[in-house]
Amino acid sequence: MDLAEKYLTKSYIQHNPNVPTGRAGFVEYFTKFDFAKPKPIEPKVQAQLVSIVAEGNLVVLSFVSERADPKDSAKKYTTTWFDMFRIENGKIAEHWDSADK
Repeated sequence: MDLAEKYLTKSYIQHNPNVPTGRAGFVEYFTKFDFAKPKPIEPKVQAQLVSIVAEGNLVVLSFVSERADPKDSAKKYTTTWFDMFRIENGKIAEHWDSADK
């Protein structure tokens, strides 16, 4: 979160319905979570990455996502999660993902 100014535009647009728009809103929201605390950068992505696609100013990352079955919490199912970013002057200006409220 300390490096948000370096990587996010001030007017950052967030399309996830759970996270506020704007760099300040992003930082305020994610500062509450333990996973947002500083840690060393890994040499490679740790999540189960399926693909990275870049075209123009858009970058899409697709991941394997294992979730609890809503009809039977003892069961799990696998689906795909994605994050898409619009880059502007070397910073993330906009973000989309498959999050629900």
